[in-house]
Amino acid sequence: MKIIALEEAFSVPGMATAGAALHQPTRFRPSVLAEFERRLPDFNELRLKDMDEHGVDMQVLSLTNPGVQMQPDAAIAVSDAQLANDVLAGVVQDHPTRFAGLAAMPLQDPAAAVRELDRAVNGLGLSGVLVNGHTLGHYLDEPRFRVFWEALAGHDVPLYLHPNSAPLGWSVFEGRPELIGPTYAWTIETGAHALRLICAGLFDQFPTAKVILGHMGEMLPFHLSRVDTRLSYIDSDVKLAKKPSEYFIDNFHITTSGVMATSALLGAVLAIGIDNICFAIDYPYESSTQAIDFLRGLPLSDADLGKIAHGNAERLLHLG
Repeated sequence: MKIIALEEAFSVPGMATAGAALHQPTRFRPSVLAEFERRLPDFNELRLKDMDEHGVDMQVLSLTNPGVQMQPDAAIAVSDAQLANDVLAGVVQDHPTRFAGLAAMPLQDPAAAVRELDRAVNGLGLSGVLVNGHTLGHYLDEPRFRVFWEALAGHDVPLYLHPNSAPLGWSVFEGRPELIGPTYAWTIETGAHALRLICAGLFDQFPTAKVILGHMGEMLPFHLSRVDTRLSYIDSDVKLAKKPSEYFIDNFHITTSGVMATSALLGAVLAIGIDNICFAIDYPYESSTQAIDFLRGLPLSDADLGKIAHGNAERLLHLG
C-alpha cells in the first residue's frame, strides 16, 4: 500500500527567526528535545532511512512550528520564508518521488505573502502552504488577509492550519504546564481559529478555498453538531449561507497526525466522510512505528484505506 504522510516537519539552520517550537518554553525532557533537534534539519540520512524502514513512500514537508509566524520584523519574515521555501524546493527537486512541500508564508505583510505564494507554487513547484496559527496575534479571518485567501483560491492549493507554540496566556492552564502545547492547548486554539474562518463567512466569499487541520481535525469533527445547534440560536454579524458543519465537510480536510486512535478515526469518518481524511505521522515529533501500525490496523476496506493512506492527499495536493 502506498503511504503519503502529510504533516512532516523540518527546520532550516541559518534562519534569522528561531524556527522551531523547541526554542519556546517546553516540558519535554532534554533527551527528547535533542533527538528532535537532530532529526529536524536532516533530509537525506535519518529521514529517508525512517521512511524506508516504515514503508512511507512520501513525506509532505513543512517548516516546523512556529515557522515565521512570530517574527516581529516583516522584512525578516519575508526573507526567512524565502530561504525556507528555497531549501524545501531543493529537497523536493532532489527527491521528487519521496518529498513534496508546503510553503512558509510571511503573513506579517499580506501583499508579500501573495507574492511568495505565487513564487512558491508557480516558480518552486510546491504543493500548498502551511501557516503556524496566528501571526503575531492576528488570525486568518481578519479582513487584512482577504487578499491572501483570494490568491490561495486562485492557485487551487490548500492551506494547512497548524498550531502556534506562542504562549496563550489563558488562566485555565496556570499551574498545569503539562497541558500547554500539543497535549491540549494547541487543539483548543487551532480549532477555534478554524471556526473563526467559518463564522467570518470566509467560505461564502471563497467557496473553493481548502484548509487542512491536523491532529484528527483538532477534534472539531466531534463537536460540529453542537456548533450547528448553538449558532442557530445566535444573531451573528455575519449571516452564513450554510451550517458550520457543511462548510467543514466542503472546505476542510483533516489528517491523523499525532492521534493514533481507531475510535477517533472511525468517528471522523462518520462525521465528515472518508474523502476528507489523510494520513500523517508528525515526524519527528511522533513515532513512525506507532503511526504506521495504526494505519495498517484500521478496520477499513482496501479502497477506503487507500484513500486515507494516499489517494486523498494526491487529489488535494495534485500529487503524482
